[in-house]
Amino acid sequence: MNDTSPLHLLKYPIGLFKQKDSYSGEELNNFLKILEDAPDNYRKTIHQLKPDDLRKTYREGGWNILQLVHHVADIHLLHFLRMKKALTESESDSGTVIIDMDGWAKTPDVLDAPVEDSLLMFDGINRRYVQLLRTLDEAALEISYFHPVRNYRINQAQAMAMSAWHVNHHLAHIKIALGMDL
Repeated sequence: MNDTSPLHLLKYPIGLFKQKDSYSGEELNNFLKILEDAPDNYRKTIHQLKPDDLRKTYREGGWNILQLVHHVADIHLLHFLRMKKALTESESDSGTVIIDMDGWAKTPDVLDAPVEDSLLMFDGINRRYVQLLRTLDEAALEISYFHPVRNYRINQAQAMAMSAWHVNHHLAHIKIALGMDL
């Protein structure tokens, strides 16, 4: 059953993440392209915003644009570290690193730091992340780790799909906050 309530549609404007058991080469290449383009897409979307614009939200009680950009940079780093840890340890439960996303979104650096700081962070992490993802062969794509928020194991291909969904999910939130078409 699909929830089509207005609140659900604002929370998940591109839909919920739907993990598959496996992904085709074409799908993986599409995820890489989404991830490769993500920092530029964020930068293009917010490049001319004034400080007051960065305080706009996509829904009542939702994070503002500044918080969303900082969050995406933070979580992108976390995804990269979880994946890299899983690739370099024989049995990785690297996902057991749990963060309080709402807490992180309310720390002083998120509330007051220039959005440019997180755009730079996002761009730098993303370059390394995409470079790593391009090196993964079939065996490496099957290496899994425990994802503590979702409470299940996830392999590298699934993590790539989730990361691509995540950057598009929050970019849609920003566009809604700005009254832009998705």
